[in-house]
Amino acid sequence: MDLTPLLSWACIVFTVGMFSTGLTDLRKMRESKSADNIQFLPFLTTCLNNLGWMFYGTLKMDHTIIVVNVIGALLQILYIVMYFLYTKQKRLVTLQTLAAAAVLICGWLYFTTFLTEGDARLHQLGLTCSVVTVSMYLSPLTDLVAIIRSGNVQVLSFPLTVATFFTSTAWVLYGLQLNDYYITVPNTPGIFTSLIRFYLFWKFASTSQSLPSYKPLHV
Repeated sequence: MDLTPLLSWACIVFTVGMFSTGLTDLRKMRESKSADNIQFLPFLTTCLNNLGWMFYGTLKMDHTIIVVNVIGALLQILYIVMYFLYTKQKRLVTLQTLAAAAVLICGWLYFTTFLTEGDARLHQLGLTCSVVTVSMYLSPLTDLVAIIRSGNVQVLSFPLTVATFFTSTAWVLYGLQLNDYYITVPNTPGIFTSLIRFYLFWKFASTSQSLPSYKPLHV
């Protein structure tokens, strides 16, 4: 039985749902007319990651990867624009965005000019995207250490944790179905970090005496 179509839809639905958690930050910015206490770099790095995977999906002619990352990139661009409108640090945001654009242009030139057509370009792009994705999944580990020390899970988002778990699981299964380790390997850490968060919710939620606040911890 070919599970590829089912897994493809699962990847699209769960991943778009995970990307949409940024709408909460967007609502906060519109209501407060401020970008205070909201991180900008996760939007920027996620956008770059989406564009990289979109290129990978295009080279591989994988419509699932293309659709997911087109939607993801558009959402991240929306978040970036709205953040710029409401932030007081427009100079810093502009410099960070220009630096990201420079990285994107350099990467584009490297993969389209210096690499020959064929498997070499696909493999190097897949490896690059995988490394970036793994680093994004593992970046919150320092925050998790702080949570373990403080016993306060209110800075975590339970809905985002659930979305990350199902999204990572769907992509791991999809990668296994296609025998594509550039999809399987980088999404595996997302499962483990989500399980760690579930454990922290189970252990510390009662001591916090309230439900976790909906403040995304970006992956």
